[in-house]
Amino acid sequence: MRRDSEMKLGLYLAWAGYHAGAWRDPSVPANGGVDVNHCAHLAALAESAAFHFIFLADSQGISDNQALIARSSYSGGFEPITLMSALSSRTQDIGLVATATTTYYQPYHLARMFASLDHLSRGRVAWNIVTSAFDFEARNFDEKTLPDHETRYARAREFVDAVKGLWDSWQDDAFIRDKHTGIFVDTTKLHLPDHRGKYFSTRGPLNIPRPPQGYPVLVQAGASEAGIAFAAEMAEVVFTAQPFLESGKRYYATLKEKARALGRADNQVLVMPGIVPIVGKTKQEASDKLQRLQSHIHIDVLIGGANLWLGSMTDLHSIDLDSLLPEALPQTNSIQSRQKLLVDLAVRQKFTWRQLIQLLSDSNGHLMVVGTPEEIANVMVDTFDQHGADGFNVLPATVPGGLKDFVELVVPELRRRGKFRSRYSGQTLRENLGLKRPLNRRTQVGASSSP
Repeated sequence: MRRDSEMKLGLYLAWAGYHAGAWRDPSVPANGGVDVNHCAHLAALAESAAFHFIFLADSQGISDNQALIARSSYSGGFEPITLMSALSSRTQDIGLVATATTTYYQPYHLARMFASLDHLSRGRVAWNIVTSAFDFEARNFDEKTLPDHETRYARAREFVDAVKGLWDSWQDDAFIRDKHTGIFVDTTKLHLPDHRGKYFSTRGPLNIPRPPQGYPVLVQAGASEAGIAFAAEMAEVVFTAQPFLESGKRYYATLKEKARALGRADNQVLVMPGIVPIVGKTKQEASDKLQRLQSHIHIDVLIGGANLWLGSMTDLHSIDLDSLLPEALPQTNSIQSRQKLLVDLAVRQKFTWRQLIQLLSDSNGHLMVVGTPEEIANVMVDTFDQHGADGFNVLPATVPGGLKDFVELVVPELRRRGKFRSRYSGQTLRENLGLKRPLNRRTQVGASSSP
């Protein structure tokens, strides 16, 4: 199927902004993580620009590093499904992507919550499927450490299969609600999932009708070998960190090839890398914005954040930060793909530890573009045209200011070049993304031919 000529755009909803120093910026509300009006304002800005969705990341806990906790804003925010429920009533068209882990939920819980959220929003919901990545999460669920990397992905695969079965408990037209006959639901259109696997058993059925979209859109962010295989099989939108065009093109080609081998069409697996745009009327103005943000960051935040993303495999307090990184670090059981990406980047750029730590606080390994609206649009269009992306998850360094700059300055430039839409084209998130609505697998095989 033909690739869309316009890119997709999502907003990564960070309370203060994506930069580690954002919360200290005078223009940023310090309590944004628990202020629903602030979150609704950001959603409204994105919706006014016809963004496809807002995306909310999550973790089931916070770091044990007290110095990092004290000086960073990461621990002060809403749980995603709760917030998206609130935002569903304060938005009309934009998609709502909520993160939920397959490691520490049960399939019935999540199937029911996401089905409810899809109904509340009239078909605008997506599930960002993650496996928990840190041992501090495990300790909130009566475990000392995470399951190993391969086990987490095997569990995730079965989890998604069980959730789909629960979403397919009822055929789309099962709930007839006929007051004349007294029949509320046609039980001949009920199908018991009765999933019994290695990791889960859930009989079903789900006690809510099938979601308006059939299934909420499935989003995933894996880039390890296991993660790419999972994304090729399951994901409809893939969020990835790709700081360079050439590596992004390789990732894009690899993922699409693996998906095609499984019988999936290219335009049903959308690759959307993150981009951190810092916009200025001149490049110098944009650079000054970045330097001001960098000045807000304490060394404890720099080192604590780097430890998390690098898998806590090196004691950064005991090494010479001005020495070059080695070509490899011991493999982590945390986020393996991000650790590898960052080490490869540092070796390629001949970074010192200090330079890598600074980059992590700026962008966490995502593509960062500091410049004018034209320069940022150039990078985005070039990446899109060279098949390094189907669109981008935009990670403003600060909010609302950084998002407002992008909406008012970069989006018009993308539209002028014919690369981004000016209005919503469908009612559901699937329709707006050009994704097919899955048929109930209990009654039919395959998927419908139209979005």
